[in-house]
Amino acid sequence: MEATQTVEVKKKGSYPKSVPYIIGNEAAERFSFYGMRSILPIFLVNQFFNPARNPALQTVAEAQANEQTHFFVALAYTMPLVGGILADWFFGKYKVILYISLIYCIGHLTLALYENDLQMFTLGLVLIAFGAGCIKSCVSANVGDQFDESNQHLMSKVYGWFYFSINSGSVFATILIPVIYNSYGPAWAFGVPGILMALATLIFWLGRRKYRRVPPAGIQRNNFVFISVYALMNLGKKRKGQHWLDVAKAEYKEESVDGVKAVYNVLSVFAFIPIFWAMWDQNLSEWVLQATKMDLNVFGYTLLPAQVQTVNPAFLLTMIPIFTYLIYPFFDKIGIKTTPLRRIGAGLFLTALSFVVIALIQESIDAGGRPSVWWQILAYFILSAAEVLVSITGLEYAYTQSPKAMKSTMSAIWFLTVAVGNLFVSLVNGSISNKGFFAQLEGATYFWFFVGLMMAFVLLFVLVSGRIKERSYIVREE
Repeated sequence: MEATQTVEVKKKGSYPKSVPYIIGNEAAERFSFYGMRSILPIFLVNQFFNPARNPALQTVAEAQANEQTHFFVALAYTMPLVGGILADWFFGKYKVILYISLIYCIGHLTLALYENDLQMFTLGLVLIAFGAGCIKSCVSANVGDQFDESNQHLMSKVYGWFYFSINSGSVFATILIPVIYNSYGPAWAFGVPGILMALATLIFWLGRRKYRRVPPAGIQRNNFVFISVYALMNLGKKRKGQHWLDVAKAEYKEESVDGVKAVYNVLSVFAFIPIFWAMWDQNLSEWVLQATKMDLNVFGYTLLPAQVQTVNPAFLLTMIPIFTYLIYPFFDKIGIKTTPLRRIGAGLFLTALSFVVIALIQESIDAGGRPSVWWQILAYFILSAAEVLVSITGLEYAYTQSPKAMKSTMSAIWFLTVAVGNLFVSLVNGSISNKGFFAQLEGATYFWFFVGLMMAFVLLFVLVSGRIKERSYIVREE
């Protein structure tokens, strides 16, 4: 009788009334973020670092633009950890999303108003990075909060629409904002994303009476940072043959300590991920600047340099089902099991291959040529395949290899790999702009440097991956 009642409850379940507000908010917010980012490196070069278009200053100007762009991304992907703590410990997701979105809007307004003031423009970027990063760790989790036992069977469909809204917002932004920038100037090009962010905030606020809100849980002592610090400070109490974290069991729950051990095991894989993001994020900066020197004619239509990056989400949406339903099953069938570690290794190799194409394009440009943008589209195709293998697999690996209590921690650490990768590229470009050690990386040499660096990581990954212990917590918890 009870089982029958449970089935009836599920059948009566309907979509949460808050879903349209969450999806509308996410589409508009992603439009605002990717819209301003699509033109950022080109704008920084043309407006601040080389407005006179002096060829002798172009290399340094591009390095300065890339330094600032990658530092902006690094900051944006560090903030999810801060946003998650604010939401889970103190204020709850709703307040964090709403109030920090207002700061986000102020950041966009600052970009639009201070297009001629580098200091104020940089402040706007910091505000946007803070806003986008802090709400990033809350918005997707807020989707799951809207469901209960009566409608949880509908959650996967809603998440599908949620991620569709992300890609839709980014695609439309990378197509339209470069056109606005080219036709109406930077004030409108940065202003329109600001209007969309204001709209995103308004949409989210309009749904305030529809949301199912999970209250903050307060400061959680049994977390990754507290346990790690305690263990390090009490290493003297470690007994022979004992794991260094086991000393924390005197103060913390045994299950939580074992969870931290799992996190460190995953970190042995995540150590190889920052180099992927260091190279991947260049398709939105260095590759865009490279496109300004190429023949952008595609089927009789001349693309704007910032529009070329639109092919990445298009390739990505096509490749996900191809890998899932064709490529992975094919290799499994012929006896080559596509484990998460093998997928990540293959993805790292393909990332290097995409940069080989980019380096060859740059060699042609350095020699005075104007190669077709189709070559860069080929590089995007290879990079998109690498993204499927590394990014999607990495998220899955982080989830399955960490216990329930540590899954949020792993999500925050995953975002930090993006931040570390971008911080490294920012430092390299800062060295170039200041005539430092990396100033020798001119033209194609810059891209060949990253090819060599990635191949070194691939070889190291091959040596290390065989020793990494895997343990799925999904099976045990089921």
